Amino acid sequence: MKSNPIRFALLATLCAVTSIVAAEPRRPNILFILVDDQSPFDLKIYDPKSPLQTPVLDRLAAAGMTFDGAYHMGAFSGAVCAPSRHMIMSGRTVWHLPNAPGAMKRGLCPPELEQNTIPAVFNRAGYATMRTCKMGNSYEAANKLFAVRRDATKRGGTDESGSAWHADQVLTYLDEREAGQATAPFLIYFGFSHPHDTRDGKPELLDKYGAVNHADRNTLPSANSQAPPLPVNYLPAHPFHHGHPNLRDEVAVSGVWERRDEITIRNELGREFACGENIDIQIGRVLKKLDAMGELDNTYIFYTADHGMAIGRHGLQGKQNLYEHTWRVPFIAAGPGIPAGSRAQGNIYLLDVLSTLCDLAGIQPPKTNEGRSFRPVLEGKQDTVRDVLFGVYCGGTKPGMRSVKKGDWKLIKYDVMDGQVRETQLFNLAVNPDELLSQHHAPDVMRWTGNRPEKHHVNLAADPRYAEQLAELEALLLAEMRRLDDPYRIWNQPDDGLAPLSVEPAAKKAKTGKIKQ
Repeated sequence: MKSNPIRFALLATLCAVTSIVAAEPRRPNILFILVDDQSPFDLKIYDPKSPLQTPVLDRLAAAGMTFDGAYHMGAFSGAVCAPSRHMIMSGRTVWHLPNAPGAMKRGLCPPELEQNTIPAVFNRAGYATMRTCKMGNSYEAANKLFAVRRDATKRGGTDESGSAWHADQVLTYLDEREAGQATAPFLIYFGFSHPHDTRDGKPELLDKYGAVNHADRNTLPSANSQAPPLPVNYLPAHPFHHGHPNLRDEVAVSGVWERRDEITIRNELGREFACGENIDIQIGRVLKKLDAMGELDNTYIFYTADHGMAIGRHGLQGKQNLYEHTWRVPFIAAGPGIPAGSRAQGNIYLLDVLSTLCDLAGIQPPKTNEGRSFRPVLEGKQDTVRDVLFGVYCGGTKPGMRSVKKGDWKLIKYDVMDGQVRETQLFNLAVNPDELLSQHHAPDVMRWTGNRPEKHHVNLAADPRYAEQLAELEALLLAEMRRLDDPYRIWNQPDDGLAPLSVEPAAKKAKTGKIKQ
């Protein structure tokens, strides 16, 4: 019998291969793994130079498919995770969520949407549903519909206070299924509280990455040659105001605060990687258990994050921006019918997850769903599900930031600080994938990063040679904002007669082308 690529790749490090007994076709299980705040460029599958060691995820990617174009659509709150997790659960676009400003009053979100979210849909279809994840900044009305729910925020540096706790909840659940001889297929939402700050890593992993759990605002952490190098797009400060004054993620993260010096950022990256490797270890425990139960071969496994993270890239610390390190998310999928060792652009949003899970499980998606199934991409039948991608951040001053991407070309617009900051950025990602700016060419920055940008590694918006690409993306951005019911317009767009929007308080706590050289 043909061997399953998931088993072959994963068990090389997890356990010995066991015999597989032929059985009648069963409905597939689903293991959906979501981490909290992780740039795709933390992982070697996206940045081979990354020092982060994730052997389980590496083998998961070797057994399945890596997406090079997976994105969250954006946020209207500094707590970017909240709209992102609402989109995952409901398959709704960003301005059509129950927590989107004005969405319910404007008739853009149906009432009782939680009854058409992942747990509700799969409960009705006869799946056994289980969830473990952090508390808060999520979709509580949907979360409580999982048949088994074991949530707690665990960001500590021990097994009980950190990521092992979430793995323990899944393992206990699987033990209970095994003891009860459960036959219903399962959907497990396996969420972690890390690597979101505070990034308190386990001591042995902190040592590995040259980091300490620094908590004294008045001192710097000790310099350590083992700490990860600065990212190539590191800056000591963003070239203009990001538009969200006193943003917690930019001024109050323990261990960083407002500092962007080399020692602080390298230490924080070490903490991030210590938490990331621990997550990898915990995923390995769960996959080993699934194999021992004979469930691994019939399980679709997805790994992703609710959004990316800056940690020094472009002089930023948080998740409230639309650069690729933060707008993009890591996304790996493995399971029956997914070609081993494959990659796809995808052009997927996290809001496509609901539709795709339904498609794989043979379930009709709810009528409220606005996402697209990327099953054809998973099966190698097509490379993308859409041509144009839209991103938004307006959790600070309005209208905020907007982005649109088509092919290799990407546009970011900033209209913040009551019109005091109005900026346009244009990148060709095929040539300048790190979105380097003129500031990255400064001698000190090149010395700190060890990277010497090419002269064309800059923002191209003011270059008349790219006026055509700029005009096309400006038009696409307006079209997407209209299509998605964006309630704002930026300074060089028509106002469309939009009425002023009463914004609720933030949640607590392009055309493919070659660059001209």
